[in-house]
Amino acid sequence: MSRRTLIRPGRRATLSAEQLTIAWQSASLLLDYPTEEMLGHVALVRSASRALPEHVGDPLRRFTDHVERNLLPDLQADYVETFDTRRRCNLFLTYFAHGDTRKRGMALLRFKQAYLAAGFAVTDEELPDHLCVVLEFAATGDQATGRQLMLDHRAGLELLRMSLRDLGSPWAGVVEAVTGTLPPLRGDEVDAVRRLAAEGPPEEEVGLTPYATPGFDPGPAVPGSPIPLPMPSFPGAR
Repeated sequence: MSRRTLIRPGRRATLSAEQLTIAWQSASLLLDYPTEEMLGHVALVRSASRALPEHVGDPLRRFTDHVERNLLPDLQADYVETFDTRRRCNLFLTYFAHGDTRKRGMALLRFKQAYLAAGFAVTDEELPDHLCVVLEFAATGDQATGRQLMLDHRAGLELLRMSLRDLGSPWAGVVEAVTGTLPPLRGDEVDAVRRLAAEGPPEEEVGLTPYATPGFDPGPAVPGSPIPLPMPSFPGAR
């Protein structure tokens, strides 16, 4: 990792609540596995991104350009090669702090409890710390809680950005847009990123128990049934 890719600019425009919604919805869509449905949203993402500051909107538009220049099977193969085979290019935020260790189960529980407390629930199709899920929740559920979940795992998010950048991955710009919505790194946070970059996620433990066990299910944190997290939708979208 080069020092240049680690240090982020200290000057950053403040985004409005509507701009955060657009940025996080866009990133959630673009970081998901490429499908025909995702391709159908690309033009809308490009249009919506024009309401964002340059340091957030430009990386999103560069990625939409990349999507339109490539065939879907090639995008899918590149996605699998990028995110499914490299430990440092991992979209599960708790993995960077805990790896495949027992501590990760409790970290996942915290995400689930945060969603439940806001009246939302994730399906069994994805773990609650997947970056697309977190961005979706932050954009359409509870901005403050979603933002805090990202800040709590800022070192992992920055390592993901750096790893994708060093790899020359087109998805680096999408993660760059996400980190561009967060405050600049402070001194202790820079140190945490450097340590994580040097050491990587913790190694696996033997004999792990499954993360999604009944013991980790606290039940709804608010009265009534949880509301499933909706798919991202942009202002004015049909």
